[in-house]
This record gives sequence, structure tokens and C-alpha cells, in this order.
Amino acid sequence: MEERYSKAETIALRRKHIGPSCKVFFAKDPLKIVRAQGQYMFDEKGEKYLDCINNVAHVGHSHPYVIKAATKQMELLNTNSRFLHDNLVQYAQRLTATLPEKLSVCYFVNSGSEANDLALRLARQYHGHQDVITLENAYHGHVTSLIDISPYKFNQLGKDSKKEFVHVAPSPDIYRGKYREDHPDPASAYAEEVKKIIEEAQKNGRKIAAFIAESMQSCGGQVIPPVGYFQKVAEYVRAAGGVFIADEVQVGFGRVGKHFWAFQLQGEDFVPDIVTMGKPIGNGHPMSCVVTTREIAEGFGASGLEYFNTFGGNPVSCAIGLAVLEVIEKEDLQGNATRVGNYLLELLAEQKEKHPLVGDIRGVGLFVGVDLVKDQQKRTPATAEALHLIYKLKEHHILLSADGPHRNILKFKPPMCFTMEDAKHVVETIDALLTEMEEATGMKTENNASTNAQCKRKTTEGSPQPEGANESIGHMNGAACRQENGLYSKKRSVPSKRIRT
Repeated sequence: MEERYSKAETIALRRKHIGPSCKVFFAKDPLKIVRAQGQYMFDEKGEKYLDCINNVAHVGHSHPYVIKAATKQMELLNTNSRFLHDNLVQYAQRLTATLPEKLSVCYFVNSGSEANDLALRLARQYHGHQDVITLENAYHGHVTSLIDISPYKFNQLGKDSKKEFVHVAPSPDIYRGKYREDHPDPASAYAEEVKKIIEEAQKNGRKIAAFIAESMQSCGGQVIPPVGYFQKVAEYVRAAGGVFIADEVQVGFGRVGKHFWAFQLQGEDFVPDIVTMGKPIGNGHPMSCVVTTREIAEGFGASGLEYFNTFGGNPVSCAIGLAVLEVIEKEDLQGNATRVGNYLLELLAEQKEKHPLVGDIRGVGLFVGVDLVKDQQKRTPATAEALHLIYKLKEHHILLSADGPHRNILKFKPPMCFTMEDAKHVVETIDALLTEMEEATGMKTENNASTNAQCKRKTTEGSPQPEGANESIGHMNGAACRQENGLYSKKRSVPSKRIRT
């Protein structure tokens, strides 16, 4: 492919014309990507990189079926949703068929931020309440209304940046949070924190409009809520006149494997009131959606304001959305997420046992986090080490990112066509790089004394954990303890029941 500009010229023009707050990956030596296919991206020199982070190119970069659907419709018509068109209603029908029955009304928009902003409007109109409960380290979008409810962003603005109508609940993180993996019922404990927030708000004369949470926190550090947490939170929020918004922008459309939506990991008895979706919905095409109940939609319409979105639900976007759903089904990408995700978790669990820098492995399907630590007992975040590792991986043509409140969590959220060979290649490279880092810093590659101490403490103090849904999901810190106590055979796969409640 012929370039218009050299890489140096592209960088110079970007600095001149693009806002300085718009950052690039690998700022010290940014990549210039000129094409992509499947799970691979290619730079201007033709060098191939394995993409482990792009959850937007959900069914694979430049998927021919999606491209064909877009091109075919664009040749015929693209207009707004004030005209009747079959693509709009067909897509709404197909999309809502993946959701619980009561979630039946769609509003099509153009980005995850637009979707979450509209979800707040729906929630506030429903009962006339204004206050929002959000989670620590949450990120829900870049528009003003969402920066207000995103501690991941507003905490960077200073201690007085939180608005009076915003209430922040503890992240349901059982590795770093207030209630950890040895707690007998972390789901209830974290939900009680939300209940206390509601009660305190009501004492101050405030009214809760919504609780909003990513079904699994992404920017917050690949956090998977314990099963039962959403059910209890929804009970408390609805009793206060609020609604539950499940943000699936990062994690929806089969990424978790067995289920199409990540909120379904909580169990069949949990159904949110509003679901927002974006990123993977169009495989790179700018589109998104809000799905809610008939009751909430009618309440929104009762305001008398028409809702119109110029590009939302246009025929081209809907054709692309339909194509994405068809590819997920035809290529069994949910099944692939389960198979490859389980294998990736298994390989990473072995690294946890081998490397003292690895504190926790957590994930489900192709949504996986590796929590790097300087000390496994103290769980001290290894921020500098994580940054060093992702730059070294880039040198090996593997693209991975680090995120979370301490920027020490390696985030896996690759295109859904990611293979077992890809997983093996990435983990083998991580293994070699961690070994180099540990040898260079004098860290011991064997951590038996620390591990034995942890095992003893868990055995004597820990309470047995009830098992949840049949998923390969959850936290794998302590894998060495379980192996030493005889709970794993030498040859094993990732346990099938790992959600702790």
C-alpha cells in the first residue's frame, strides 16, 4: 500500500492538527497501522502484529462478510430512520432476540458514549429522580454527563470533581477490593455497600435514578463481579425508585463465551432494566444501541420530546449490525471464545505458579486480566513492570495494553477469531519476558516460602466458598495453594466452576 506520508510526517501532522489530549498507543514509538485482517494488524513496512486488545474488530479486522453487507447497502441507500426501512426493524428484532424477553425496545445511536448518555436520560425521566450510583474506577464514556459518573476520569480532575448527585460504590473486586476471595459472601457484602449509599442519600433528601455498572469492569482492571451481586443491588436500587443499567459496551456480543451478554453470568434470575452496547456491535463501524423495557420507553416518550438521531439506525449501520450477528453465529465465535479463553486461562495460571510478578489471573471467555505485583502477599501493583512488559511485547510484534487504577493489569480482549496457537504464542512470550525481568531485578522465580505461608493462612482462616454458575471464570490467585493441597491433578484443565459468591 502506497503511503501519502512517511511515519515522521504523519507524526508531525498529527501534532500540528490533532488535539494534544488525543493519545496514541506506545507513545515513545507509536505504530503506524495501514491495514488489518482477522486478528493481525500491519504497519507501513508490512510488519505483522498480533492484536490482543481490539474488542472493536469483534469478528476480526476487515471481515469480508461485514464489508460486503456494508458495501451492498451503501450502493442502494443510506438515510435516516424517519423513513421506513426493513433493515431497522429486522435488526431490532434479531438483536432483542438475544436478550431476556422484557428487554424489547431499541434506540439506535452511534457510540458507546451516546448510548450511556441516553440511558441516563431514560433512567432520570422514568421516575423523575436525578442521582446516579456508579462504581470505583468506572468509565462509561467521554461526554460531560458520563465524565460526571466515571471516577476513572473525574478523579484525575481533583478531589472536588465529584458532583453532588453522584455516589461511588466500592468496585466488587475480590482480589484488591474491600471484600476479597476469602470472604464467605462478597456479593452480599458489596451489595450492602450500595444499600448504605442509598440510605445515606435518602437521609439527605436525594433520590436515586440509576445504578450503572459495566457487566465486567474493563478500564477498572478486568474486574468480574461475584455472582449474586447484581441481583441484590438491583433489589435495593429498584426499591429506591431507580433502575439498573448494564453497560455492555466493552464486553457484550458473546465475548464471555457461553452467554451472549456478560450480565448473564450473574444467573437467569437477573435482568437489568436498561442495557447499553457499542464497540463490537459494528465491527469498527460507528454504531451503538440502548435496549430497555416497554414501560421505561413509554415513560421516556411521555415527556413529549421527540427522540431523533440523524445517523442512528440508518440502513447501512443496520446491515452491518445484522452481518456481525450472522458471523458470530455462523463461525461459532462464542464457542471459540470459550475454548480459546479456557486455554488462555490455563496457560496463564501456569505462569502464576511460576512467576512472582503474577499476582492474579482473572477472566472469562476472551476477556482476561493478569494482575502484576511486586509482592504476592502484599499485592503491591507492579506498574512500571507492566509498562515495560507491554513495550517488550510490542518488540515481539504482540499488542497488549495495561490498565486498571494502578495501570498494572494486562488486558486481553482480542478479536473473537483469536486462536489457541495465538494464545500459546503470547503466553510463551510473556513467560520468557517475565523470566528476563525477574532475573534482571533479582526476583526469585520460585516463591515457595511465600506460597506456603499463603496456603497455610488460607487453610486455617479461609471459609469454604460456594460454587456459582458453570463457567470457566474467576480468580486464579492461590492456584499454587490448591495444587499443593491436592485439589488439582498434575494434568488438568481450568476448573469449570470458578465463580465465587
